[in-house]
Amino acid sequence: MFKTLLRSVRQYRKLSLLSPLFVAAEVGIEIFIPYLMGNIIDNGLMKSDQNYVIHYGLILLVMSIVSLICGASASWTAAHAGAGFATNLRHDLFYHIQGFSFTNIDRFSGSSLVTRLTTDITNVQNAYQMLIRQAVRAPLMLIFSIVMAFNVNSQLALIFAVLVPILAVILVTILHFGRPLFRVVFRRYDTLNRVVRENVRGIRVVKTYVRENEEEQKFKAASKGIETVFTKAQRIMSMNGPAMQLVVNTSLLLLSWFGAKMIVGGTFQTGQLVSMYSYSNQILFSMSFLAMIFTQLSLSQASGDRIVEVLRDQPTITDQDKAISTVADGSIEFKNVNFSYADAKRPVLKDINLKIKSGQVIGIIGETGSGKSTLVQMIPRLYDATRGQVMVGGHNVRHYNLKTLRDNVAMVLQTSILFSGTIAENLRWGNQDATDEQVIRAAKIAQADDFVNEFDDGYNTHIEQGGNNVSGGQQQRLTIARALLKNPKILILDDSTSAVDTHTEQKIRQGLREDLPDTTKIIISQRIVSIQDADQIIVMDHGQIQDIGTHDELVQRNQMYREIYEFQQKAGDEN
Repeated sequence: MFKTLLRSVRQYRKLSLLSPLFVAAEVGIEIFIPYLMGNIIDNGLMKSDQNYVIHYGLILLVMSIVSLICGASASWTAAHAGAGFATNLRHDLFYHIQGFSFTNIDRFSGSSLVTRLTTDITNVQNAYQMLIRQAVRAPLMLIFSIVMAFNVNSQLALIFAVLVPILAVILVTILHFGRPLFRVVFRRYDTLNRVVRENVRGIRVVKTYVRENEEEQKFKAASKGIETVFTKAQRIMSMNGPAMQLVVNTSLLLLSWFGAKMIVGGTFQTGQLVSMYSYSNQILFSMSFLAMIFTQLSLSQASGDRIVEVLRDQPTITDQDKAISTVADGSIEFKNVNFSYADAKRPVLKDINLKIKSGQVIGIIGETGSGKSTLVQMIPRLYDATRGQVMVGGHNVRHYNLKTLRDNVAMVLQTSILFSGTIAENLRWGNQDATDEQVIRAAKIAQADDFVNEFDDGYNTHIEQGGNNVSGGQQQRLTIARALLKNPKILILDDSTSAVDTHTEQKIRQGLREDLPDTTKIIISQRIVSIQDADQIIVMDHGQIQDIGTHDELVQRNQMYREIYEFQQKAGDEN
């Protein structure tokens, strides 16, 4: 895990090394300050030697200033190194996710990925800052303070030899019971993020169905789940304070008791006792800091594991060496294709054999779950076939450069997604270099130009996140226009006109035929009217191709197709 995470340090490696050096210098100076103060008391104040006090007082002042500078430098370098490391790690994680195939994305929920990019990285950042500063300071201070305590008085220092192991056992026990709970906390955070995400995205539906109370209960339950586990974890970890206070008070009591007796006996001096008090505080608070460090590291370990889980999940679809960089035409062929999702017991597609000529219009119909969307998603390699071959332009899709393949295969998914920005900016996702004329032409084919011009700002109209300020039908037409700007050899419309009225849909189909005659067009639809003019219609059932033919042929010979057609005709007549 650590090796994977530390790759993101990169240009902040120097700052990460400087921070421990500054810390070591700070500790080295601080460790002599109590010793020097004791000498000033015993050899200066107690003997009324003013020159001694002034001389060593100035040395003490200089040491304090240098220690302050070293401490400030350590804080600055640690803060910048931690922030830079987190920035790099966030970039690395985000960029890695961009290379994921649909198979990779299926392994992680959207809410979980958001948690990993935010909360988890923040925890790792805090741990890293602590690791290069406090995790250096605490053990150095502990070791050197014990050494100096024995140097001052080995008999009194034995108190620490007893108390420190006892405190260590208590702290380790607390960590043992508290650490597993943090993993549970982050899973609860995933649940909370999912609830919030769903509510925000579907807030209009929530209000339409007056389900605010139910949503509030879901949020309350998710939030309560975090509170319950986190409270339990904090209850356990909060025992650090009382344990620490008990040991500190015990050490002070023992030092005072035995130290006073030794002073009275003439074997010990007041200044030395003051030094021992200081070293006692340094030793015990170093132990406390170590406990806090281990707590933070335990918390961040769970976060680090979640981040590394994503970083180590290699994309299932990648470019091959010497990949093909041109697509000859829009012909498609499926050869004995089977497909199964990860961990699925049954295949989604079985024994698919299909030939589509370049420039053909193909319709696909079938029940929900029949594998229609999965079938077309294999053409641009959003998924790879479990068995068999998918051919585009006479070549296996696995042999193409991914960018080349996907630039030539435009796909409009079932869910129309628009991004924050203007309409023109959204459309230019299809072609960043598209001229205004090309944007307008694509919009006209998709029957979007008319409603866009009704907006005050036209193509400069700002689209809200998720496209919430345009209707479902308008979103679909804009996403079709966006796909057209790619000027693809293959255009796939996956139920992409379901929110569009039949008249407008007819105009879209007509525009596609007239303006893109050489483009292979695949239309998935639940409405037969949307595909009845297709050159070939594919009927799918339970992951298999049940029949292929024209509309008239299928009406005559395919019972399933005929029943759908007659039902939809009857429903249309009634309306």
